[in-house]
Order: sequence, then C-alpha cells, then structure tokens
Amino acid sequence: MYMKTSQFNLSFKYGNDFVWYNSLANDYIIMNSFLNDLFIAAEKESVDDLQVIHPDFYNHLLDKNFIVDESVNEVEEVKKLVKKIDIDDDSVYSLIINPTMNCNFKCWYCYENHIKKSKMSKDTLQNIISLVENILQNKSLKKLTLSWFGGEPLLQYEDVVLPLLKEVKSLIGIHKKEFSSNFTSNGLLINEKMLLELKSLNVVHFQITLDGHRERHNKVRYISEKKGSYDKIVDNIKLALKHDFRVTVRLNLSEETFDDETYNLINDFSNLNSNERKNLIFSFHKVWQEEKPLDFDISNLINHFEANKFNITKITDLDTVRDSCYADKKNQATINYNGDVFKCTARDFSSESKEGVLEKNGTINWNNKYYERLNSKFKNPPCLKCRILPICNGGCSQNAIENADEEYCVYDFDENKKLDKVKDRFFYAISDN
Repeated sequence: MYMKTSQFNLSFKYGNDFVWYNSLANDYIIMNSFLNDLFIAAEKESVDDLQVIHPDFYNHLLDKNFIVDESVNEVEEVKKLVKKIDIDDDSVYSLIINPTMNCNFKCWYCYENHIKKSKMSKDTLQNIISLVENILQNKSLKKLTLSWFGGEPLLQYEDVVLPLLKEVKSLIGIHKKEFSSNFTSNGLLINEKMLLELKSLNVVHFQITLDGHRERHNKVRYISEKKGSYDKIVDNIKLALKHDFRVTVRLNLSEETFDDETYNLINDFSNLNSNERKNLIFSFHKVWQEEKPLDFDISNLINHFEANKFNITKITDLDTVRDSCYADKKNQATINYNGDVFKCTARDFSSESKEGVLEKNGTINWNNKYYERLNSKFKNPPCLKCRILPICNGGCSQNAIENADEEYCVYDFDENKKLDKVKDRFFYAISDN
C-alpha cells in the first residue's frame, strides 16, 4: 500500500510550533519543529518511509487523514460530502415565504424592488398549504422550518402570516413533525398581541436590522422626515426578548455608521435581564455597496460588544460546504407573494429570474434554472485543485451560477487570503474553548 499526503493540507506558524489543517477532515494537528520538518521531508520524498522512522506520528497522520492511500480520489470524496449534505438529506425542509414585496422603509442599500400593492392572494396561500401537506408526507422528514421574508412580512400579518401559520401548525400536529418559524423583519410593527400569537405558533426567532445608533439609523430608516424609527424598533426588540424569543440584531455598517455614536448602542440594551441577554445576538455586516475597507473598524466594534458581555456572531466564512447556504439545498424553496419560486433571497425577485412556479396541487414546477443551480458546483477548474475546496467549494451556488462562463475564486486566487480564513477558524476554535 502506497500513501500520499492529502491535497487538502496547509499550515502556518503558531509561536514556536506549526499548525497543520486538513480541510476535508476539518481537523488540526499542532506540530513542533522536529515533526514539522519530518512531515515536510516525507511529503517531498516518501510518506511510506515515515511509518518506519516514526510509526506513532505516521499513524496519527493517518487517523487524521493528513496522509491517505494513493488510490483515493479526494475530490470525489468532497463531491460525495456535498451530495450527502445538499441533495440526499431529506430530514429537513426549509420554506421561505414572501407575503409581500412592499416595505415600510426605503433603505438606500436595499437590492429589492419594492412593489407597493403586492400581497399574496388567497389562492397562492392555499397552494402553499397544499405544498406543506405534500412536504409532510415524506416519511424521512423530521423537521420543517418556515421563514418569513420580503418586503416587510409583518405588513401582511393578519391576512397572510397568521392564517398560514395556523394552518401549518395544525398540519404539523397531524403529521407529528418538528416545526419552527422565524422572521426577517425591520421590527417596526411588532406588538404584544402579535408576540403572544406567534409564540403559540412555534415562532422562535427574529432577525431585526439596526443601522447604527439613533442618529445614523434614523437617517436610513425613518417613518417620516421628522420621525425616526430607532427607539420604537429597540423597544420592540426588548419586547420580543421579554417574551422569550431569540433575536439577532443585524448591524448594517457603512463608513457613515462609524461617524455615528454606534458604540453607544450598547447602552440601550444594558438593562436586559440574564435570560433576555442570553437570547440576544449581535451580527455585524458591511453593506454590499460600501467600497472602503472596514475590517479594522468592525473588528474593534465586535471587541467592544464582547467586552461588554454581549453575544456576537463572527462572520468568518467558516464553511460553505458543511454549513452550506440554504439555496444550495434541494429541500428548500422561496415562495414569492405571486407564486413564483426562487432559491436565493440575496437577489431581486423579478419573474424573469424565477426558478419555478407553485402549482394548484401543491407541487413546484421547477425550470432549467433550478437544475442548473443544483448542478453548478465542481465545474470551476481552479476549485478542483484548491487546498480549501472542502470548506469553500467556490462559495455558494449563486457564486457558481454568476461565474459559470469564467474561472473564478472567491478569494481572488490569493493563497494568503485562504490561509487567513484557516487561521480565523483556528483562533476562533481555540478562543471558544
């Protein structure tokens, strides 16, 4: 049996030692200088000799998949992994609903086309109920997740959201499946009556956006020229926390945000009790139109929130294979208010871009765009040679589709950027322990 070093090994210096990472095994080995030199020499000359020179080290590398049988096609192993996660897993179905494409704000960075009078019809609502019935027939299904998006979904709370949630909750009771629901909302319309109803219907989470502290936020999200929305939204976030919902506060950041008193935002959440604080998470995102590098500013802001004992989500592009995007998965659909079906929610919902149509019998008639998406991966030659293919795979399926006619790299073909992401993973992992 002849052995080889894995295609997916890479390393970096860590104090006096060396950290080796294998992106397929998703595992690390810390080596001292002697073992590091021994491994590099074996990689250049003969891995099999290592079994004689240092059998314990050899067996450890073998157990961790840093060395593999020469006959193993590791790229095929990655393909099997992706298929298992995105195509073959029937245990979960994720449904995203846009009750409307209207919104009560007009944020400058929003990529969506807001349609003022858009509203899901009773026929489309019934078709979704039929779709849910069909989904629940799958004996392999363990859990259904229902997410609300838009537009601002709570604009159609009484006419669409509430009746649909009631019907789905009833069907879940019949079929004995797990069920949870969540909202991506601007938070302005939340009230106590609504929260009590949603709690009884298995809604567990809200994602609500703030655009900095009061002054900056009110310039972006305002009710009228003289009336901002910051205080009302913060009060509603606290109300949701009081009723034991989990809330992710998404902070959308631009150069102007850091001219605002964004650091003072923490003071507005300083009076939470321990359970409310536990259920609150802050997530930090640079708006996509911002051209100025903000990594340093955002890192300092994150450190400030951590120092004040708030839960935060670090955006480190950790793993787009094992933690793949919802749109990469076969068992996911986004239903627009008019019955058009999409996968990705990070693009506009023009009918020309739809990937399917919801039919009256509760089935989705997918078009070629859908099948192109599911088959979009592993077609980019540079990816197949890349050391971090098992954690990147060219980004999400939307990346692959939009770069279908050219070779591309989400890290700009920069090996240092790739290594930086691996370092981020390592330091994030050890800081969590």
